[in-house]
Amino acid sequence: MKKLLAVLAATTALAGAAAAEEIKAFNIGLLGGENAQDRLNSNECLRKYAEEALGVPVKLFAPADYDGVIQGLLGGTIDMAWLGASGYAKVYLTDPEAVDVALVKANLDGSFTYHSIGFTRKETGIKTLADVKGRSFGFGDPNSTSGYLIPSVEIPAITGHSMQSGEYFGEVKFTGGHEQTIVAVANGDIDAGVTWADGQGNWEDGYNSGALRKAVDAGLVDMNNLVEIWRSKPIPEGPVVVRRALPENVKTTMIDLVKGLQAKDPDCAYGVAAGDTSGFVPITADYYNSIVEVRRQMIKSGS
Repeated sequence: MKKLLAVLAATTALAGAAAAEEIKAFNIGLLGGENAQDRLNSNECLRKYAEEALGVPVKLFAPADYDGVIQGLLGGTIDMAWLGASGYAKVYLTDPEAVDVALVKANLDGSFTYHSIGFTRKETGIKTLADVKGRSFGFGDPNSTSGYLIPSVEIPAITGHSMQSGEYFGEVKFTGGHEQTIVAVANGDIDAGVTWADGQGNWEDGYNSGALRKAVDAGLVDMNNLVEIWRSKPIPEGPVVVRRALPENVKTTMIDLVKGLQAKDPDCAYGVAAGDTSGFVPITADYYNSIVEVRRQMIKSGS
């Protein structure tokens, strides 16, 4: 048994050394959705596990906007990230060879979708999108799937108007991210807005996972003061991607780490996945073809 343990230890050390020989560091990009420090805190456990697995320094990067992560992947300064579907579409349409799609977050029921959720404060008296006509409405980030791309397609189909200020909504604002939208609505800075959630579980908990759940966990909002006024069709959950130019063993090590995170450390997985989930499971790029096409068409139309 001692010999076996020695062999296993030596093999593990050699694997880590091999990864270290091929890369000097590894950088993980954290998409917007909550403030930078909370993003860093939620993913610190992943950083530590990655450093142990790779045997090289691992850093977390939490840029101010979605495009910071996107450009980091395209430019080679970020090696791995959990993107939204629209963010992945932008990466793919800019450089189809930049990243490999690896994993997707699975909901508790095993599905791989979530929703853009329109919401307001209970005191506004707003119950549907029709009640928001002429009032202020908030979106998160232009590169967000649920915070802009999908609402900008589905809401005009309902209202018959564009998303430009004064067309249907009195004023349209980009808040900068999901957390910012939630806080702006809760504080009365805007009348309504959109964010993301899996739509499963209880409203008062912020559903099982998503930006509302993270806001509840952070003590930023009381969901009893908010109401849902619109829900999108199911949206493909965004992919965990790795930079294609990385050595294969490095990619495999990181993919296996994230895939096994739920079993290894449920608390860590909760923070990384933004709530209660079944963890991350394998997915292919084909799953995102519809979102890539929507984004392609928006580029053509100049939206």
